[in-house]
Amino acid sequence: MLLAGIILAGLSAALHVVIFWLESVVWGSPRANRTFGVAAADVETTRALAFNQGFYNLFLAVGTFVGIAAVGIGAVTVGVTLVVVGTGSMLAAASVLFSSSPNLRRAAVVQGSLPALALLATVIAIAVVPGG
Repeated sequence: MLLAGIILAGLSAALHVVIFWLESVVWGSPRANRTFGVAAADVETTRALAFNQGFYNLFLAVGTFVGIAAVGIGAVTVGVTLVVVGTGSMLAAASVLFSSSPNLRRAAVVQGSLPALALLATVIAIAVVPGG
């Protein structure tokens, strides 16, 4: 079950790298505008906010990837801790988006589904086999 949690955490982190790319690197592109529902007229007004938010997503992904690597080298407690913090934070952020922006609920579900599944699988793995 831990393997399932780690795979789902990796997919969650990869998705958050894509979100980083859209928010911090290609903000204002047709794809980013379409993904986030941003009108071309609002791109410059929102650019700094999106840039900063994108880095939050990147840092969550990096922390999760470090946790996955730690599990891979046998530092299971440290790795699982980082995976739980990373995916838990991703899920919390998606929950805030879901509750605060009704027009972005679909995006919140996309953003939060993989981290929720990763967290669930990881917590079950810990409960079944304490320490990994």
